[in-house]
Amino acid sequence: MSITYTYKTDLLTKENIQQLFLSVEWESASHPNDLYNAIINSHSVATAWDSGRLIGLANAMSDGSMAVYFHYVLTDPDYQGQGVGKEIMKMMLEKYHDMHTKVLVSYPKAVGFYESLGFEPEETSTPMYVFTN
Repeated sequence: MSITYTYKTDLLTKENIQQLFLSVEWESASHPNDLYNAIINSHSVATAWDSGRLIGLANAMSDGSMAVYFHYVLTDPDYQGQGVGKEIMKMMLEKYHDMHTKVLVSYPKAVGFYESLGFEPEETSTPMYVFTN
C-alpha cells in the first residue's frame, strides 16, 4: 500500500468523490453535482490516494485571514484506523496554522479523534443549522 497525500484537485471527479462519500454512507453522496462543486470550490482540499483510488478527503472554507471551517473530513472505511484521516487533518492544520479560529462539527463517535488533534468543545456556543433539500 502506497498512500499519497496532496492538495491538488485535478484528479477529483464527481464519481470518485461520490464513491468516497458513499463508502461512509453520508447523505451528501446523493447530490453528486452539488457535492463536486462544493469540494472543488472550497478554499482548499487535502486528499489521500492509494494507487489512484480516493481514500480520504478534508475540505476547508475560510475567509483567508481569521477563521477556517473544516466541513468534510472522511476516510474510506477500508483505511480507517491507519492514520489516513490524521495525516489529512495534520496537513490542514499546518496550512491554517496562523488562523485565529479553526472550527469543525464532529459526530459524537469522532470527538476523541479530533481531541487528539487539539480540538476541544466550545462550551459557550451551540452548532446550529438550517437544512434545505
